[in-house]
Amino acid sequence: MARRRNAANGERDVVRACHSGLDIGGVQSQVLRALRRVVPIDAAFFATADPVTLQFTGAVSEEPLVAAAPRFLANELSGADVNTFTSLATSAAHVATLDTATGRSRLDSERYREIMRPVGLGDELRAALVAGSECWGYLCLHRADGPLGFSQREAAVIARLGPHIAHALRLALLGSPGPVPGDSRQPGVLLVTDDLTPVASTPEAEQLLSLLAPGPGGALPIAVHAVVATLSAIERGSAAPSRLPRATVRTRDGAWLDVHASRLRGSAGIDRVTVVLEPARPHTTAAVQLAAYGLTRRENEVATRVLRGESNRAIAGALQITEHTVHDHIKAIFDKAGVRKRGELAGRLLAPPAPD
Repeated sequence: MARRRNAANGERDVVRACHSGLDIGGVQSQVLRALRRVVPIDAAFFATADPVTLQFTGAVSEEPLVAAAPRFLANELSGADVNTFTSLATSAAHVATLDTATGRSRLDSERYREIMRPVGLGDELRAALVAGSECWGYLCLHRADGPLGFSQREAAVIARLGPHIAHALRLALLGSPGPVPGDSRQPGVLLVTDDLTPVASTPEAEQLLSLLAPGPGGALPIAVHAVVATLSAIERGSAAPSRLPRATVRTRDGAWLDVHASRLRGSAGIDRVTVVLEPARPHTTAAVQLAAYGLTRRENEVATRVLRGESNRAIAGALQITEHTVHDHIKAIFDKAGVRKRGELAGRLLAPPAPD
């Protein structure tokens, strides 16, 4: 009885933390702390994601996961193992355990055989953190290797809490400070090997990298890991068709960066990966910001056309709905975005920072 009461209190603490206006780091630390009162956990991975591309944009990892982060990422992007985060993000059920997916035959999973078992980990409980129709992050909870894995009750708890955690990440993204007026940052280029060893970088890249949280163990930011690994998966033919080696990431000071990777083929058969970091263009960030306002799929379609300058009549014709319905959608969009007219919406999402 006491254990059940403690778990119920822990679940309430998770929900309370998710609606406390915390920044992303605060959400990650407080949610994981409260979750341990609900579900016994031996290690955890908690990532944020670009809701448009589903790429990792940042993450916290606990030991013994830190050193294995590149192998986990390669396994994720191979698309060949069970319970990939992107499959959970796009499926009806956003939570699953390794034991359930493998019928308790963990050795059927390469991730378990090659990565988890060697460091003493057994069952894992994975969740795509989805609010509405948008995925804002991923959670992976691990147990030490042994016969007992996560129960259906524990998976159901995470399924209940997932939308609250996603909501917290979405609000943290909206509530972070805006870009610095007059920001004149220039694109930067980072040259790396396939195993993420830096070869060269421009001063602009160094500056932009300093604005992103470092990856596990102080390595390059997780967004850089993600786009390079995705590029490799595309080249191997193992990446899903929707995958792109690109992510839109918010920096510590509220700016937006586009991070994307491409192959640079040199002389003597020497290959390198070029990672470009550049201030994101307004049309790129608009999709992420619209998602952060919690728009429905139809509202998102209408808002996109509003930003293009289309009239209500044109929108109604294109979407085959009435002008009255378009008007209702636009009113809902304005309410969620906290604006009163089209110009304010466009100014909030598309206007560049004002010069000094």
